[in-house]
This record gives sequence, C-alpha cells and structure tokens, in this order.
Amino acid sequence: MRAIISVLGQDKPGIIAHVSAVLYECNVNILDMDQTVMRDEIFVMTMLVDLDGMTKAFSELQEKLDSVSAQIGMQVKLQREELFNSMHKV
Repeated sequence: MRAIISVLGQDKPGIIAHVSAVLYECNVNILDMDQTVMRDEIFVMTMLVDLDGMTKAFSELQEKLDSVSAQIGMQVKLQREELFNSMHKV
C-alpha cells in the first residue's frame, strides 16, 4: 500500500529531518518527494511513501506524524493513496 504525506507551513530548519525520522522509525520507504519554499518562506512538501514494510499500524504512524506536526508547528497530513486519488479526480 502507498500513501501521500503533505507538509505545509512556515519554513524552518529540520522539517524534512523530523518527518523522515518518523518514517525511518516505522520502516516506511520514501518513493518520491517534492518540496519547495514559496514566497514569504512558505514550505510545501509532498511525499509518496510505500507502507508495505511498515512495522507500526497506520493509526500509529498517523499519531507520530500528528506529534511532529505539533512539535514543528506545521500541517502534516497522511492519506492512503487511493483516498488521495479519489479526492483529487476531476
């Protein structure tokens, strides 16, 4: 199974490190990642991740990412790929 992780907020050091540390801890593989810093220092990142080797429950991964979200003061969202795709169909 694959999932999409999106991160949005004020740019600051360590964003990718915080998110990828959780993924490493849960044995989640990053397949693709795109990130940019927009005007006014707004950080935007989208990751496609593979959950097949994950060592934690999906809900636990979500809780860990919610904790990172609060810790770094940014929006961090996790969605299963099929849900993400169905929400973004035209």
